[in-house]
Amino acid sequence: MPSPGAGTPLADRYGRRFPYLRLSVIPACNFRCTYCLPNGYHAAPGAASPLGLAEISRLLRGFARLGMHKLRITGGEPSVRHDLTEVLRTAAAVPGVRKLAMTTNGTLLSRRLGEWMDAGLNAINISVDSLDRANFARITGQDRLDDILAGIDMALAADLPAVKLNAVLLRDVNDGELPAWLDYLRDRPVGLRFIELMQTGDNLAFFRDRHVRAETLESRLRDMGWEALPRAEDAGPAREYRHADYAGRIGIVAPYSKDFCAGCNRLRVTATGDLRLCLFGEFGIPLRPFLQDDGQLDDLVRAIGGQIGQKERTHHLHEGRTGITPHLASTGG
Repeated sequence: MPSPGAGTPLADRYGRRFPYLRLSVIPACNFRCTYCLPNGYHAAPGAASPLGLAEISRLLRGFARLGMHKLRITGGEPSVRHDLTEVLRTAAAVPGVRKLAMTTNGTLLSRRLGEWMDAGLNAINISVDSLDRANFARITGQDRLDDILAGIDMALAADLPAVKLNAVLLRDVNDGELPAWLDYLRDRPVGLRFIELMQTGDNLAFFRDRHVRAETLESRLRDMGWEALPRAEDAGPAREYRHADYAGRIGIVAPYSKDFCAGCNRLRVTATGDLRLCLFGEFGIPLRPFLQDDGQLDDLVRAIGGQIGQKERTHHLHEGRTGITPHLASTGG
């Protein structure tokens, strides 16, 4: 397919458009979540350093030329990166970026929220896999729940435009906490995302032991009077629900559900600059060679546009094919 030019929205051969980019800024994480990095993060010998600020700026200007207007900063854990505030400021300065979001475990939220918002952050997702302190510590390896919940309340008090929480569903671990979550959502205008556990390259035994279908929870919500909402063009993968009795909303991310990939609108770039057309794709496309000079912008745009035709219609998780993703921290989840 022809490479898109300046101002041409990026689209694949199935008619899907991609206004949403997820950029990992560091693969490291300070948590040891059972479903991702149970033994903690260990850098691979000889691993390349993450993209620098100038490389990030060039990358984002290239994607903005191709219609990207929503950017999510991810990791690993992005707050592990010492210059995260400058990363956010660099991203916010890119013409065309209207929504600057970040996914974080929230450990620095209460201390750094103000500077992140001043740098341009206007949406945040915080991982909260349990509202029970002991259970949270068992899942994440960190007894930090109280501090994280305080940071979430700070974000709400600061009128951050979008505050969302992520909880990975784990069978017989946290899948019975819906009543506690409903109490939490009654008066808090947050979006809660229940995320179905996904198989990755190194978690097969854990996946088989703890996987629970998110559609089961979705059916319970509908039976309780929760109503589905229309999906925005730049929305994430969640199917979102609301209820008149609750200030908060609930989203369901069910990657094993029928036609999950039909509405895909996002691409990913790893911390070292590889384009991933799918979280569970079989290959990455190195973009870093096109990020070394401001004069390479046209080449970068052509490189991205020339690869989009390789994006497949769907992932292959149902066949147990997890691509080159060893764990979610490696690509930004």
